Amino acid sequence: MASTVLIIDDEIKIRSLLARIIELEGFEVLQAKDAKEGLRTLSIYDVMVVVSDVKLPDANGVELVKQIKLIKPYVEVINLTAYGTISDGVLAIKNGAFDYLTKGDDNDKIIPLVYKAEEKAKLQERLYKLERKISNQYSFQSILGQSKAIKEAINLAQKVAVTDTTVLLLGETGTGKEVFAQAIHFESTRRNKSFVALNCSGFSPELLESELFGYKAGAFTGALKDKKGLVEEADGGTLFLDEIGEMNLDLQAKLLRVLESQSFIKVGSTVTSNVNVRILAATNRNLKAEADAGRFRLDLYYRLSVFAVELPALRNRKEDIVPLANFYLKEFANKTNRAKLSMSDKLIDALTLQYWKGNVRELKNVLERLVILSNGDVLDTDLLPIEFFINQENSNALDLQSIEKKHIQKVLFYTKGNKTETAKLLNIGLTTLYRKIEEYKIEMS
Repeated sequence: MASTVLIIDDEIKIRSLLARIIELEGFEVLQAKDAKEGLRTLSIYDVMVVVSDVKLPDANGVELVKQIKLIKPYVEVINLTAYGTISDGVLAIKNGAFDYLTKGDDNDKIIPLVYKAEEKAKLQERLYKLERKISNQYSFQSILGQSKAIKEAINLAQKVAVTDTTVLLLGETGTGKEVFAQAIHFESTRRNKSFVALNCSGFSPELLESELFGYKAGAFTGALKDKKGLVEEADGGTLFLDEIGEMNLDLQAKLLRVLESQSFIKVGSTVTSNVNVRILAATNRNLKAEADAGRFRLDLYYRLSVFAVELPALRNRKEDIVPLANFYLKEFANKTNRAKLSMSDKLIDALTLQYWKGNVRELKNVLERLVILSNGDVLDTDLLPIEFFINQENSNALDLQSIEKKHIQKVLFYTKGNKTETAKLLNIGLTTLYRKIEEYKIEMS
């Protein structure tokens, strides 16, 4: 498909001549008589190259380049002028123009330039769309949920994202702390630099120190050459430390130095290295209690918790369970080419009733399992494992009767209402089960 070129020039004869020359090369050509019309056309049509006069009735073509780049950063601009000056040419290139031509020279040079500008614009468009896709994937818009609890967490995180403040993300396992960390990074001024994530619980203290700060050759057996640590890899960007509560006290002191002075020393070195890195941390522990017990540095806790964001457990945002389940169902259905998959009402009820100790991560895993095991187009409770029904805590009430009622409901879901099988699994008599169903007013679907 031919690329589109936009010509902006108030002289109709020159504009028409240029349009004819460029059209003969197979390009689609649009015309505009001034900057206002040109910018409007640019916003409507899929333009790749703009050829603009410098002297326009309502703007300077050299300055117009910046406005064009604001609308479509990948578009390339060629400036034309009757009286070229070196200073104008330099300014045009500085503003982002592809090239700057003096009229009279343009007939021979314009076509090769348009081809080169088109080639560069197409490459930049692909990169631009890829960056937008990545940005959307990791932005706050990618975090699903309409509950008040999740909206409040997103609102807090958005406000701090644009700063360079250290953030501590709190919440149970599976609530999406790394997703939030990525969103904070990609909506910050550091978005074009590295986002580096490290789970502190996955390494011994010695290995964790090497991973974080790197080492010099000869620092220990097997250290044959210098190695960059993740603090250095994240220079200019963001370092996300998950499960920060698992870090030992000695290493916490070194991390505190990074936070306070943006400097560190590699393992086996005596030379101080400087970085510019933002630290985001996450934990499912109560760090204040850990600090009071002497298991976490109190000064590091206060330094990390300058801005804390608490992520809600899934059971505290029940209205988000079904939309999340539908999202993951669609995701896994697309991966397996089974677009017609849906959930039965009984399954939806079971998912809503669940405690979700593993939060969003557990819900995602359950949906993936259901899709894999299903044969038909409708997913039902018969695909759920018995553990789903009997190995979870009660969601809200802590009194024995409420727990017992929830437990009976879950087992009845599992047995599809078969009371004999339910009584057997509960290890109670059938008469006792009927009595409890009546006592607790358990409705059977």
